[in-house]
Amino acid sequence: MSGRLLRLASTAAVSAATVLASVSVPAPAMAAPDPAPAPREHSERSTAALLTDLQRLYRKTEQATETYNATAEKLKKQRTEVSRLDAALARARASLHDSRGAAGRLARQQYQNTTDISPYVRLLLARDPQHALDQGHVIGLLARERAEAVGRLTGTERKADELAHRARKALDTQLALAKRQKRDRDAVQKRLRKVEELLASLTAAQLKALAEFEKTDIAKAQRAFMASGALAKDDHKPSSRANRAIRYARKQLGKPYKWGAEGPKSYDCSGLTSEAWAHAGTPIPRTSQEQWARLDRIPLPKLRPGDLVVYFPDATHVALYIGKGKVIQAPRPGEKIKVSPIASNPVLGAVRPEARGKAGR
Repeated sequence: MSGRLLRLASTAAVSAATVLASVSVPAPAMAAPDPAPAPREHSERSTAALLTDLQRLYRKTEQATETYNATAEKLKKQRTEVSRLDAALARARASLHDSRGAAGRLARQQYQNTTDISPYVRLLLARDPQHALDQGHVIGLLARERAEAVGRLTGTERKADELAHRARKALDTQLALAKRQKRDRDAVQKRLRKVEELLASLTAAQLKALAEFEKTDIAKAQRAFMASGALAKDDHKPSSRANRAIRYARKQLGKPYKWGAEGPKSYDCSGLTSEAWAHAGTPIPRTSQEQWARLDRIPLPKLRPGDLVVYFPDATHVALYIGKGKVIQAPRPGEKIKVSPIASNPVLGAVRPEARGKAGR
């Protein structure tokens, strides 16, 4: 069920009793003129509890999914960092090997050219002083080269040690993130099992009642939202990139929702929005919470097609605005990507992927 179901609990009485009449206890043949209200009140409370429970489970599942997505994104970046450090360490070790070889060669040359005669004495005794000076210059160059080689060797050793330490630390972080990702995955699966158990316990009539209840409430919420003046009377013109993002999202209509998925066969809510904008040439954060935190927020009257509409106080759902009060969204497990009213869930606000104010931070 959508986010609108939660606030329906208090108004479930009359509609629930009407729609769920087929699952109520049949009235006796000679019903009393003024029947006792207890069975009806019990039915109403049951419907309200179903609405509340199902909404709570879907919310917790979506929260767990976004947590999983955030960890998966961190793990992806950490793996890239580990690979980068491993490559840098390999280069440092190769450079260290070369530096040690160069230092060894220079040390052998120094040893082979060493004599007990002072260079000044050699200069005085030389038949060709200029040649002695030239030879001394070469010896000096060799000495400086040896000093530089030793300096490079020392610096490379320090760099290799530092890179080895950073690589080990990065790998430890990667392993910790992989363990956390498994816990997050288990949490999502646990939430999904609870949703499935609740749905499996309902009768066909109850499921139909809940679906009708949701449809009616969304229509009511949409009318109120559009009449409130929250949006401009006419849609603002989208950019060319926004149009590309919308075209991509439209091509995904009918594909199934799957938690943690980024396409191309299935998506979750933020997987769809991030992929749509990536294909438009503007990479954005992976999760709905990061999209809300890092992209520039847009007042609803300035909303234009291509912007992202973020839902719920904790920003755990997101959809792509396509104009005329409609969004494309990957709603929840068991459903498919579809066009929905913007008020299908409680709106938190909107962000614009093309605005760079916070996206690049």
